[in-house]
Amino acid sequence: MEYSGDTFFDRWSFFDQFDNLTHGDAQFVSMPDAKKGGLISINDAKNAIIRVDNTSTLGFGDKRNSVRITSKDRFKVGSVWIADFLHVPYGCSTWPAFWSVAPDWPSGGEIDTFEGVNNVKNNRMTLHTEPGCSQINATQTSKFVNSTDCNYLLNGNQGCITSDPNESSYGEAFAKAGGGLYITEFAEDGISIWFFNRSSIPASLAVQNITQFDTKDLGVPVANWPNTGCDINTFFKPQNLLFDITLCGDLAGLSSVFAETCPGDCYVDYVTGSSPSTYDTAYFEIRSVKIYGSGPIVASNVIRANKGHSSKLRLKMRLSWRNVFLAGVTLIVWVVLF
Repeated sequence: MEYSGDTFFDRWSFFDQFDNLTHGDAQFVSMPDAKKGGLISINDAKNAIIRVDNTSTLGFGDKRNSVRITSKDRFKVGSVWIADFLHVPYGCSTWPAFWSVAPDWPSGGEIDTFEGVNNVKNNRMTLHTEPGCSQINATQTSKFVNSTDCNYLLNGNQGCITSDPNESSYGEAFAKAGGGLYITEFAEDGISIWFFNRSSIPASLAVQNITQFDTKDLGVPVANWPNTGCDINTFFKPQNLLFDITLCGDLAGLSSVFAETCPGDCYVDYVTGSSPSTYDTAYFEIRSVKIYGSGPIVASNVIRANKGHSSKLRLKMRLSWRNVFLAGVTLIVWVVLF
């Protein structure tokens, strides 16, 4: 199955309320309003664009228009999805994500394939589940592990986080590298995520219109949550895919997180600031999202608006993004010394 080209948006539902899930300063809009406001489009290269409003000057108390979409299809254990992006949103106050979730979160779990805030340089990947799922004996290239317990009830629902050490996995460097592929394997023996910049895409994936491939040919994933600590069939159910770009909120707007890469006040200086062009880089450019393996389940009721979904309904993040990497560095030093 594939989402791409002129029909990219045909099988997605638009969440058309303000961001009441992460207390963000974004007003998510309907499909007609998103088209009218230039927040979604298909460009001349037939790539899908999803962006934040970068033209309106707002008054204090207003929220900036943005987009959150949910696939009408759900994908079962045994699926692999490949997201091919040329550009991802970045900049002060932005909090974009490409993720998946079951309809009755936290039951059924959540997989965050791509997530960043403000001007950080690294993508982070996270699972959120009910109690009982942990990352144990992972086989992955990243050493930057913040938390191994995926329980949404712990640490303000930060989940079990692995960050990509590749500084071109997010933001400006990602765009300069020509984008790349984020690959998520949703399998009985574990959940794995790979990232490849444009220049490092494996030959098995570089062929146009491939109908099948073996994830064993991709090498060791950057992040891995094996079933040794988390029974996938118990903690995860068929997943809807989502894109969203919110602003400030529980994570990007948290003062300790915001100050790491941005000056000033998240809301006053950016969301309602005098220069809406600050959001010129706050957009996804998507070549395609392709799903292999188990066939889709057509969703009769996509994610219910009153449900809070993981990273999208965080309380306070108690660890900063820098802590993610310090945790990894500490682990490396411990190994060297002992």
